[in-house]
Amino acid sequence: MGRRKIEMKMVRDCNSRQVTFSKRRNGLFKKASELATLCAAQVAIVVFSPGGKPFSFGHPSVEAVSQRFLNEDSKQNPHVDEEDGVQNLNEELTQLLKQLEIEKKRGKELEKAIADQSTCKYKKPISQLNEDELMDMKTALEALRENLKSHVNDMEASSSLLLLNKATKGSDN
Repeated sequence: MGRRKIEMKMVRDCNSRQVTFSKRRNGLFKKASELATLCAAQVAIVVFSPGGKPFSFGHPSVEAVSQRFLNEDSKQNPHVDEEDGVQNLNEELTQLLKQLEIEKKRGKELEKAIADQSTCKYKKPISQLNEDELMDMKTALEALRENLKSHVNDMEASSSLLLLNKATKGSDN
């Protein structure tokens, strides 16, 4: 019979369909192997025969490629492009440094506001405040305390990320 172009439609005969599947599967896997070898590509193919039997091909493995595709294992996969990871970490570091500078400026402004007594709502000593003024002051101090806690937590998180980034860069060298 030889090679000839066949029309792309489902093969009706069950035996012919199985033979066609086997031949085309092998050809598909061969092309995938060539692509992986020639282009240093990561390739995974999973096919099911007409009878329901699974066949797979993967380079380096089906599991490694599927994990990378699902982005669950990108940090542990040695084949992941490390330049992208370093670039992402550098961008994250730049953002954190900008945020740190903003927080430093805000801290200086707060120190200035505290030092400037004219901005103080309560100009008389605490002993001379009435009950309503004391309750207002208590509420304001509690809000300030929560605000400070939030800023401390943000700064600790930023510091941890900076240290983690520094440790990651140190282990790369």
